[in-house]
Amino acid sequence: MKIELEVQNVKCQGCASAIRDGLGKNSQIREVQVDVPTGRVTVEADSDIRAELGAALKGLGYPEKA
Repeated sequence: MKIELEVQNVKCQGCASAIRDGLGKNSQIREVQVDVPTGRVTVEADSDIRAELGAALKGLGYPEKA
């Protein structure tokens, strides 16, 4: 299942790396892509874990855009 989120505070490849590493710890996530210019995070997951992703991103310092 493909899940797309737009998040705040993504400024560089270091931010993208932190997001990939942080979300990659979840066993349900197969792939994480981060588009730095737009702040779009695309996740390929086994099921709809959107709420869980939002909480994880907020904990990493990259909350979803309102």
